[in-house]
Amino acid sequence: MQHRLRLHVFGCLVLLGVHGGTLLGCQHAAGPPPPPITPASSVKETLEQHRALPDPDEKVWWEVSGADMAWNNKNLHQIVPTVNVYRRGPVSELATQQDDRIADFPVSTPSGSLPYAKYLASDESTTMGVVILHRGEIVFEAYPRMEPHEKPIWWSVTKVLVSTVLAILEDEGRVDVSQPVEVYVPELMGTDFEGVSVRQILDMASGVDCPDGDYSDRDTCYMQFEASLGDAVRTANSPDDPYSMLASLNVGRWAPPGTGFDYSGVNTFVLGWVVENVTGMPFQDALSQTVWGRMGAESDASILAGRNGVPLTSGGLLANPRDMARFGLLFTPSQKGVVATPIVSDRYVEVLLHGGDPALLRNGRWPYPVPDEVRHNVYQWDTVFENDDIYKGGWAGQGLLVNPRRDLVAVWVGYASDDGRERPDPLTVLRSVLTGVFGP
Repeated sequence: MQHRLRLHVFGCLVLLGVHGGTLLGCQHAAGPPPPPITPASSVKETLEQHRALPDPDEKVWWEVSGADMAWNNKNLHQIVPTVNVYRRGPVSELATQQDDRIADFPVSTPSGSLPYAKYLASDESTTMGVVILHRGEIVFEAYPRMEPHEKPIWWSVTKVLVSTVLAILEDEGRVDVSQPVEVYVPELMGTDFEGVSVRQILDMASGVDCPDGDYSDRDTCYMQFEASLGDAVRTANSPDDPYSMLASLNVGRWAPPGTGFDYSGVNTFVLGWVVENVTGMPFQDALSQTVWGRMGAESDASILAGRNGVPLTSGGLLANPRDMARFGLLFTPSQKGVVATPIVSDRYVEVLLHGGDPALLRNGRWPYPVPDEVRHNVYQWDTVFENDDIYKGGWAGQGLLVNPRRDLVAVWVGYASDDGRERPDPLTVLRSVLTGVFGP
């Protein structure tokens, strides 16, 4: 009698005879076939869009707006080199329980009031996709200008993945954020970052005079940093890489560390450098190991790496919206529905909600009125509101909003209209919808 060994290989049930190793047959495992792929771009459109890209010696791909920006934002893997962020293990399935109150909620627009779902699909919006979860379930999902499987850029939302990895290392006792950054990155000894604590860098309060600022001036500290990453027009004098540039940084400080807010992706890169030195691996692999490979993501992600394979940790994540929603769930009670062992600790969520310094925004480099409903910025998150909304935005229409108390997550991606603006502000619209449906 011949015994049989049953193996599942790539969805195929393979039957092998143990005696003699004879292949006895192949039967496909039961299950529905996957839905058909809807192409996001035709061959003709792809060729046209690539031919429309600006000359990289004169202008960067991200300096366009309107429909060209929308296409670029969804297809950057074709335009710029990337590094991989890997998923692992089973996918955490997201149940769907559509809440029609969201789709029907009225939104004020210059053309009059529209239900939220119709507003998103109208010419008044430049949002490409939205996913909203309540208590771990998808209660609204819409893709008016993209396919669900596409992996658009999340711009500066990327920053809070960096701070989350660092917070995990903090929970593990491998990083003390009160320490000067040179404890973990000795390469910064003798630079403007020497003596600045990791926490001050996390809160965009390093005091180092290298703000994002004016993107049109290629000679600023920040644009030279961007050029070192291959994310800005390069010249013969551009730094070769961000590590060597920052290891000799001597631009001075605009304020003492820890006294005022000043937004800069250089701060984020330094935090990623801390992660790399502490873990002994490139940032993208540390992200794969600590977060992306543990949260049940359905797809790999990637990060732009336009020069020398160095990831743009300040704004280069490419990922599909559902996976970004899974990331958002890690900050809510519904984390337990995504992972068996918590990734984001209660300690870290408490720091986000109540551990920020309100004075930083009020003493910012470029002061602006801080609404009474805003508590603080913290750990690379832009704004924590009094109703416990925690928000991180990305340039030209990207966003992540989590609220642990209400167990809400919302993610959205978009682009700037032809005049270079987001219209209207997606955060303001979405918060009005969520407050109207779920209360303050």
